[in-house]
Amino acid sequence: MNPDRTPVGLSRRAVVGGALAALAVTAAVEGTATASAQSELPWEPVPVPGQVPVTEYQVPVVGGGSLWCWDTGGDGEPVVLLHPGSGSGESWPYQQPVLAGAGFRVVAYSRRGAYRSVAGTRAEADTASGDLDALADHLGLGAFHLSGSAAGGPVALDYALAHGDRLLSLTVSGSVMGIQDAEYQDLTAALQPDPFGDMPVEFKELGPSYRGGDLAGVAAWLEIHERAKTADSFPQSLANTITWAALETLTLPVQLITGDSDLYSPPSVMRLNAQHLADVETHVVTEAGHNPHWEQPAAWNRLLIRFLRRHRTRS
Repeated sequence: MNPDRTPVGLSRRAVVGGALAALAVTAAVEGTATASAQSELPWEPVPVPGQVPVTEYQVPVVGGGSLWCWDTGGDGEPVVLLHPGSGSGESWPYQQPVLAGAGFRVVAYSRRGAYRSVAGTRAEADTASGDLDALADHLGLGAFHLSGSAAGGPVALDYALAHGDRLLSLTVSGSVMGIQDAEYQDLTAALQPDPFGDMPVEFKELGPSYRGGDLAGVAAWLEIHERAKTADSFPQSLANTITWAALETLTLPVQLITGDSDLYSPPSVMRLNAQHLADVETHVVTEAGHNPHWEQPAAWNRLLIRFLRRHRTRS
């Protein structure tokens, strides 16, 4: 990642009202994060903050692949960000400087076949969670926090099932979580009837408030999306079958976040999945769709940082 890059279309223009510029979380009660208490005001786009310097790597993985990653470094506890299927390691400009400023070592990467990563040979490729473990070893992360958004959620859960003793905490945001129970599969299919799959990606992934309120931000998100997948990309398998019963075996602290306008994982579905986790908290970010980390970054960042700070060490 170029430390000076601002996604095209997002200027650093001033935003009316200091509180609105940050879209500060004004309430976080009963599992709900509110983006703004003054909802009658016009939507004000949030400028991308300046990025901190990072070190970039190409981490080799089995089967001839390599993972492009960036790392802010430092002595803070590491937090690894797993990108949505619509994005890549570029998907975190709103998080990188904020998490680093809060004292964390921030790492993000593109999975096989995503932006600047090399897919390698499908027949010889490791699982997505196996790749993550190889990356963590390569960077010497030790124990770390893990946050997966959308399609990054199943990878994060698979990693927790396979390597839970290595995680300090787990956050899953805007994700169907890869759960394979037939009842759940039927539910998610009902939420995505034909021709849902043929709809424009920004319609499926970004909430209507954001699409109507920040056209430049939508364009910047689309540019990252359009760069995200390479011609040699392929779906990777998981090491575990994710079921509600499997979730019930997890003992580490888990945070589930979703947007109130998420078409894939609305709040009711998030709460359904939370019933199968032993140590869990849930949050709904208002006026956000499937990518609350991008649409309402201040609300999302505040939730993540609070959670990370409460779980700095495992008991």
